[in-house]
Amino acid sequence: PQRIYYLSLEFYMGRTLQNTMVNLGLQNACDEAIYQLGLDLEELEEIEEDAGLGNGGLGRLAACFLDSMATLGLAAYGYGIRYEFGIFNQRIVDGWQVEEADDWLRYGNPWEKARPEYMLPVHFYGRVDHTPEGVKWIDTQVVLAMPYDTPVPGYKNNTVNTMRLWSAKAPNDFNLQEFNMGDYIEAVLDRNLAENISRVLYPNDNFFEGKELRLKQEYFVVAATLQDIIRRFKSSKFGCRDPVRTCFETFPDKVAIQLNDTHPALSIPELMRILVDVEKVDWDKAWEITKRTCAYTNHTVLPEALERWPVSMFEKLLPRHLEIIYALNQMHLDRVAALYPGDIDRLRRMSVIEEGDCKRINMAHLCVIGSHTVNGVARIHSDIVKNSVFKDFYELEPEKFQNKTNGITPRRWLLLCNPGLADIIAEKIGEGFITDLSQLKKLLDFIDNETFIRDVAKVKQENKLKFAAYLEEQYKVKINPMSMFDVQVKRIHEYKRQLLNCLHAITLYNRIRCNPSKSFVPRTIMIGGKAAPGYHMAKMIIKLITSIGEVINNDPYVGDKLKVIFLENYRVSLAEKVIPAADLSQQISTAGTEASGTGNMKFMVNGALTIGTMDGANVEMAEEAGEENLFIFGMQVEDVEALDRKGYNAQEYYEGLPELRQAVDQISSGFFSPRDPGCFRDIVNMLMNHDRFKVFADYEAYIKCQGQVDQLFMDPREWTRKVIRNIACSGKFSSDRTITEYAREIWGVEPSATAIPPPNLPRN
Repeated sequence: PQRIYYLSLEFYMGRTLQNTMVNLGLQNACDEAIYQLGLDLEELEEIEEDAGLGNGGLGRLAACFLDSMATLGLAAYGYGIRYEFGIFNQRIVDGWQVEEADDWLRYGNPWEKARPEYMLPVHFYGRVDHTPEGVKWIDTQVVLAMPYDTPVPGYKNNTVNTMRLWSAKAPNDFNLQEFNMGDYIEAVLDRNLAENISRVLYPNDNFFEGKELRLKQEYFVVAATLQDIIRRFKSSKFGCRDPVRTCFETFPDKVAIQLNDTHPALSIPELMRILVDVEKVDWDKAWEITKRTCAYTNHTVLPEALERWPVSMFEKLLPRHLEIIYALNQMHLDRVAALYPGDIDRLRRMSVIEEGDCKRINMAHLCVIGSHTVNGVARIHSDIVKNSVFKDFYELEPEKFQNKTNGITPRRWLLLCNPGLADIIAEKIGEGFITDLSQLKKLLDFIDNETFIRDVAKVKQENKLKFAAYLEEQYKVKINPMSMFDVQVKRIHEYKRQLLNCLHAITLYNRIRCNPSKSFVPRTIMIGGKAAPGYHMAKMIIKLITSIGEVINNDPYVGDKLKVIFLENYRVSLAEKVIPAADLSQQISTAGTEASGTGNMKFMVNGALTIGTMDGANVEMAEEAGEENLFIFGMQVEDVEALDRKGYNAQEYYEGLPELRQAVDQISSGFFSPRDPGCFRDIVNMLMNHDRFKVFADYEAYIKCQGQVDQLFMDPREWTRKVIRNIACSGKFSSDRTITEYAREIWGVEPSATAIPPPNLPRN
């Protein structure tokens, strides 16, 4: 069968024990066995470290995709880097984020198996020699790539795929050739330089930092993986007469490479280098093979996130790849020039090489010209990709562009994290939904069933009590489990607008202070997420959230009506606890900035209602469930564009909305930072003078919409009916559906629902 290679610099796997038991159908058996040993399985599960080899959405998507590819019986491999240190652990000290190293391998990793027999060399630096026999890349430095395999079990189908992560090893003669008589000790210590490649995950989400070590990581995973792919292609006979396959004609029919964002974009020039320089394939043939093999998923439209590497860095680190990129770009521009004679500006816009004070390689452009398919991750995002980000490329090859709306695996994000809900669903509609989430539609028949309404509300209340107990045990914070759990958990970023949430919290607080005797719908506002260590504004936002909590949570006038909690060290294992307990899910990015979002889907399937803008997959969630069953507010993409043309003026909103002005004045006057009154001047200055994400423009609509949330929450039966309708309409957002679409429309393979026979039975 055709093999699928999913290349990603991030795999945000979380814990593995419970997921493995669920997918193998062993959870009850293990539970019973452990219980008979006088142990508690849940206590055991809490000991496992998260495999935090990702930042957020992109890395977690890769993990969900691995689960779905195995469950759908695809011959798929995940390839990435075995970072010694994953995403940092977050501590909050005096209200500020403090990072500590995530030494997740300290006690070993029982799920991985080192494969030294498949170790491969990766080359860096050196120079290019053009000889009559062909091009040679010589005088390189070698780093070895050691593979570690982690099994990826499908759900009860006896399929186990592999995630192969590469670790960097110095060769034994590393730096000893040069030293010869010199300092042997120094040379051995320098092995660290090579092995640093797989040391640590870069902790940036949606932000490009052009560091040489990061470029090394990107080439490292690509070079090792492509050697592996080609070794496997050559050794598989596929009904081929040759003892060793030398003809690459059929390569694209046997191999599909999916690039998770531009991070593995070097796959394109590296495959060209192997085909042309090593395997002596004709250039044009090699280019056809490369394009038919690779496909590219775009994950963001934020300009600061796009990878643009300095040519000077390539020249030094990967000189042959630079030559290949120049040649590919020339071919591409020749084609564009022939189709649009004299349109010099179009050539400039479409070039892979950006001219300027510092010449740069635009990796997204490289991916578009080197792939047969480019996809966005939600319908609205794919439209923006076609109509703005890659508009010129879309005009050239419209057939290349597709949409593949993201999804989440219902195994981890329903069965594993919310067994109570999964049970009452299975009671009503059977277990088929676990591998075919569209079957949740059958719950629409029970929307007025009083028993089911009561059961759904009961499960949510139990989840809330359990999470409240966890918060009290871990962080010594007491919360009111009868309050509305209002949750925003995601990476801290200006575009995600945690500041809008803050302004609502302050507004609620002011209303309570103003009218202490009035009855309020009690809320616990929970905000969680990590800030990139170098992202000053994001760190200030965390300090603001903790400072607001400090004031509100200690004000006797407020009591149980309002609490603001910052959830420390948000990660996969914490998401599995908080999401099933949430009543309200906040998805409030400025329209046109969140490519898809996947947390939004997890909350929907777990029985929270969504307050959100028409952005990312929220649009399709509203379409599936009916807009009246979500709390949709604020500007749409068209409104944002119109406001950009007119010019966004924060001052107008500040002066026109008294409650907004009061909140902003409190932040700037030091009401929330009495020890340091000027603490938040950077935030206020940004909001008033250069807010790219137009927080104030959506404030009024947001506050009004939150009022409607309160109204509905006071009618528990109606609230729960909306919850059931949301769950029933969440089936589209399974990663099984997403992967089925990738398989059929991009990779050209058919997923199979049938389990293969278990290992104790003969096949066929």
